[in-house]
Amino acid sequence: MNTAHPANTLLNKASAALLRSGPNLLRTPAMKADADAILFSAKSFAAAMLAYYISLQIGLPKPFWAIVTVYIVSQTSAGASLSRGVYRFAGTLIGAVATVAIVPNFVNDPIVCSVVLACWIGLCLFFSLLDRTPRAYAFVLAGYTASLIGFPSVLDPGAVFETASVRVQEISIGILCAVLVHRYVLPKRMTGQFIGKLSATLRDARRLAGDALNGTPGENRRDRNQLAGDLLALQGLGVHLPYDAASVTPDAKKLQLVHDRLARLLPLATEIEDRIHSLGAGDDNAPDELIALLGEVETWIATVETDEREGAAVHLIARARSIQKRPGVDAATSGDRLAANLAGHLAEMIGLLQDCDRLERNIATARRSHVAASLHGPQRATGYVYHRDPWMAGRATLGAIVGILIGCAFWIWSGWPEGGMAVSIFGVCCTLFGNVDAPAPNVIKYIVGSIYGVVISLVYSFVILPQVTDFGVLVAALAPAFLWAGSLQARLPTTFMALGITLTIPILTGLGTTYAGDFAASLNTVIALFAAVGFGVVSMGLLQTVPVDVAINRLLRLSRRDVSRRALGGAPNEAHWTSLMVDRTALLLPRLRVSRNRYSDVLDDTLHHLRIGHAVGQLRRTIPQVKGEVGDKLSELLSLIAARFGAGGLTGPVDHSDLDQRIQTLTAMIAGSSIKGCSRMVDLLIDLRFALGPGDTAKGECSS
Repeated sequence: MNTAHPANTLLNKASAALLRSGPNLLRTPAMKADADAILFSAKSFAAAMLAYYISLQIGLPKPFWAIVTVYIVSQTSAGASLSRGVYRFAGTLIGAVATVAIVPNFVNDPIVCSVVLACWIGLCLFFSLLDRTPRAYAFVLAGYTASLIGFPSVLDPGAVFETASVRVQEISIGILCAVLVHRYVLPKRMTGQFIGKLSATLRDARRLAGDALNGTPGENRRDRNQLAGDLLALQGLGVHLPYDAASVTPDAKKLQLVHDRLARLLPLATEIEDRIHSLGAGDDNAPDELIALLGEVETWIATVETDEREGAAVHLIARARSIQKRPGVDAATSGDRLAANLAGHLAEMIGLLQDCDRLERNIATARRSHVAASLHGPQRATGYVYHRDPWMAGRATLGAIVGILIGCAFWIWSGWPEGGMAVSIFGVCCTLFGNVDAPAPNVIKYIVGSIYGVVISLVYSFVILPQVTDFGVLVAALAPAFLWAGSLQARLPTTFMALGITLTIPILTGLGTTYAGDFAASLNTVIALFAAVGFGVVSMGLLQTVPVDVAINRLLRLSRRDVSRRALGGAPNEAHWTSLMVDRTALLLPRLRVSRNRYSDVLDDTLHHLRIGHAVGQLRRTIPQVKGEVGDKLSELLSLIAARFGAGGLTGPVDHSDLDQRIQTLTAMIAGSSIKGCSRMVDLLIDLRFALGPGDTAKGECSS
């Protein structure tokens, strides 16, 4: 007879279910993110209190700057924290030296001094916008420090050297503590994150290759966009690897080799997709041998990596090259030439994927072997190439300078005692938030955090801190606010709000050597803070914001301009060009998502620009080998393409038939000639003909 109570039975079942699901629940992405955020917050708080304690012990006048520095430097990974710390120290030192050089030399003219400081901050912002690597943070801090020290010293220049000296010491202590704690206390290593992301990226690359053989246009477009975003994300992780806490980090050249191959795969997959569609290979209209090869390549791509897979790759490449060479340039029909062209692209794609697999294994095992010697593709590495736009950087710089000067004029002519602090905070906002198209939304998040910070600071200053008698109690009292804010800082959507909290509390509470609660001084500081940040929202919204549609069309115009330059011969090598255009594609993706306008196939246009530039750049280099009528016609074709993609080249409808006829005529002339490298030239002309497809008609303009 069963005498168990129903409630006990239900409780036992619930307990068993909880025990079974507990480990899985803890491994969910949400729980892992929460655990990472809590750990980051605890480590940041420990580093901040260590920096504060050291600053107190050596008698620095404003030790709260050490706390502020810890929270600015701290990143969720050990490598990023170290790189940020190194560049922050360099930037702080440069900014302090610049301030000491500027302020005393213009001691008798505050207006001129303010203008020079504003120009220095603008110059630092300009270089930080151009750099786009972790090194840019040094430029940010050079401007940040000059604003922080310089403007409050404009009306009292006598103490600028001492102020700069102690500020560098306080910031250096904060940097040192942040780096030590994040690097040696339960470090979150960047290398593991990078290798995981690399594996996911290679899976995306294989999916792109497979869909190029037998996928829909929508799937292929999605795969290309995903891979472009992956490459930017990989670069964002990879730049911090030299600073990582791992005992062995991946070799930089191997990372560059992987990037070059993945970047080349983006246009190559489209080339293959176009050829298959044109030949009708999906409908069995292509040569039987080519159809069989396509099926085997598709099977090979889907195969799990084994030793046999590498041997199969070598065999497939040999078969593809055999098909490519068999018709050769003496092929009787354009279909035969197209089949040979497709076979050549298939061989290249197989080699790229196999190289990536081999390089990934080498990177994951941290082997220092010379793997490049056994690769199918080029052994010379280019790596990621950043798009840099001096015009856009200059526009943002000018907006920041004008905004700072307006603030300085109001401060000096009004005689506001806290005006120097307000302008210095505004200058800090310009440098910290000025690296995006629309900085105002991030500044608003910072304001929201500052409101929380002000309320918390007032409670601490006039309710809690008067009761604190020793350092241990102070740490315990500060822990709830800083641990909460630190966990927010670890989450990307709330990072800027968290900075508003963690930067406001130490400064407003005046965490110094002794308690000095002064409500009037705190109120003045609060007014200066919100006046500066509020003016920052207005000024940066008007003067430093780049409308998203302007940014999109600017990227497209630059891409077309560079196609024209490549056709005229002024161009970098193909790997550099491909990587640059991949970066531009990655920059377009987030902008297209936030634009209110609908763009017709903008990313496809960018890919067409990449393919056209790739073909015309190589064709331009073959002209010295070609004499007579063929050389003249080739030069004429490239000049026509340069004119079409240059300034004003899209004033009328694009005549595809003219270009197509010229390319076909040239192809026929070269195919029947004895020109050296004629087979390669025929392939390039075929590539150019396909690249000058529907994407050439689109102008990248938006429609409502």
